[in-house]
This record gives sequence, C-alpha cells and structure tokens, in this order.
Amino acid sequence: MCTAAAYRTEDFYFGRTLDNDFSYGDEVTVTPRNYPFHFREKDEIRTHYALIGMAYVAEDYPLYYDAVNEKGLAMAGLNFVGNAVYHEYEKDRDNIAQFELVLWILGQCATVAQARSLIGKINLRNTSFNADLPPAQLHWMIADREETITVEAVADGVKIYDNPVDVLTNNPPFPVQMSALDNYMHLSAKPPVNTFAPGLALHPYSRGMGAIGLPGDLSSQSRFVRAAFTRMNAVCGKGEKESVSQFFHILGSVEQQRGCCVLENGMYEVTHYTSCCNAGRGIYYYTTYDNHQITAVDMHRENLDGDKLVRYSAIKEEQILIQNV
Repeated sequence: MCTAAAYRTEDFYFGRTLDNDFSYGDEVTVTPRNYPFHFREKDEIRTHYALIGMAYVAEDYPLYYDAVNEKGLAMAGLNFVGNAVYHEYEKDRDNIAQFELVLWILGQCATVAQARSLIGKINLRNTSFNADLPPAQLHWMIADREETITVEAVADGVKIYDNPVDVLTNNPPFPVQMSALDNYMHLSAKPPVNTFAPGLALHPYSRGMGAIGLPGDLSSQSRFVRAAFTRMNAVCGKGEKESVSQFFHILGSVEQQRGCCVLENGMYEVTHYTSCCNAGRGIYYYTTYDNHQITAVDMHRENLDGDKLVRYSAIKEEQILIQNV
C-alpha cells in the first residue's frame, strides 16, 4: 500500500511512500537518454528523455516505482489490486505491457497534456516481465507543474481522471476516493465554530479540534483523506530546503510503522522509503524506514547522454549526527 503526492511552491515536487512487507531492492536509478527502451510489442526507442527515480532493476531493465524525466513530468504506480484489468492484444492500439508504461510515457512526454494524448491510444497488456514477475495490479498518478491526473486500467478500458487534490493511494477506484471527501467537508485547520445547538455554551479545549474526525487508520481510503487534508492545508515557503522538508512532513502523515499493520503471512507492512523529487531540477530526495536522514541524487551530475543505467542503492542504515563531538 502506498501514497503519492504532488506539491508546488516555487518549484514542483513529486514523490511517494512505498509501503509493503518486503522490498525487491530499491535503487535510485538514472536512465540516460541513449539507454535503449525495448518493448514487447512496439519498436525499440533508442533516444528519449532522461529519467531519475526509484526502481527495481531486473535483467538490466529499470522497473520504476516512481520517476521524473528531465522535462519535469513525474509518474508513480501504486497498488490497485482487484480493480486493475489488463487486456489481450488489440489491433490499431499501442499495446504496452504494464511494466513498460512508465518508460513509454516518461520517455516521450514532456507534459501531462502530451501524456493524456499518448494514453488515449494505449491498450495495457497482461504481459509478465518474466516467470517470477507477473503483471502488477497498479494505477498511476502523473503530474507536471500545471496539473495532475490519475490513470486506471479497468474492465472497460483505460480511464483518465483529473486529480485536483494531487494525492493518490490504492483502492478503491479514484472516483470513489474523491467522493469520500464529501464526508469530511466540515474539517478545518482552524478552530471549530459551535453549531451543535443554539444557546449551548461549548468551547474548544484544545488546539486542532477543527480536524476532529480526520481518519487515522492505515487503510488506503483513510490515508487518501488524511494525505489530501494535509496536502491541501500545508503552508510552506518557496525555498528548496523548506519545500523538501514540508513535502516529507506531508507524506509523514501517512507513514506506516512496523507492527501496526500485520499481514496474513505474519509480516508487517512498513514504509520502505519516502521520496520527494524536485522535478524541474531533477534532484531525487529520499528517506528509508531506518534512515531518516534525507539523501539526494542529482540526475544532472550524471552523463545524461550515456547508454548505461546509473544506480545507487538506497541507504537503509540510520545516519545519526552526534552534535556534541
């Protein structure tokens, strides 16, 4: 289970939490412009936009959880189990395997508008990457400086939804997630006003009472509401450090701690990593469950005209600064 968000101050920021009971192996991966993109049912693309993001690299192929390209277009895939539907081959459509979608979109599109156009021609295929990696049931959030959309492949085709809250979690489908916000329109970051009964003297006894009723559980629908409330009310300056810091605080509102979500296999779902990318500058920031220090990788410090992946294993051991050395 995961949460993705977009945030705009002076720059545009995009990131996500990745919540699961295990990790395939998280690596900040830079895909340069001349790394060839091989597709199962489309022609190879040899030159494309450069990408940076967190990926599991299998057979030298970057399976991105989230990524941003050099033009500032960002994309993340989140679990959508039970609702995602991929189809057999369709003539006169761009037949793209689920695991190819991030490369197909971010390799060619500079804006959400361009991504909309490309997605409108797509048939998402039920093709496995290999015998050990069947198609992941996902839906996607795509964003740039101007707008955010949610993309879902369901039984009756690929749907594109405007995303005015710049947040996505997992199930239920995005229109249902948005509809649930109607139940919380009374919430406020300000102190509550007494509307309980005329003439009854009621007074706030604590700060933060305007948000009483904000769900605090770890379900995907509740995380959507909580992240949307936090994202829509967060106040931040324009600078890089304060923007990055605030972004991590926003996603911190839905972080999952070990032991609070026990799965059927006895394992625990935790937030393996949280990311925040300055999409315009191509700087990818992240923290991991056991390392709260923010680590950064700048894609523009790499050779973006190369043809080999550049990979940095996520730092997972806690980094503690001893101040009184």
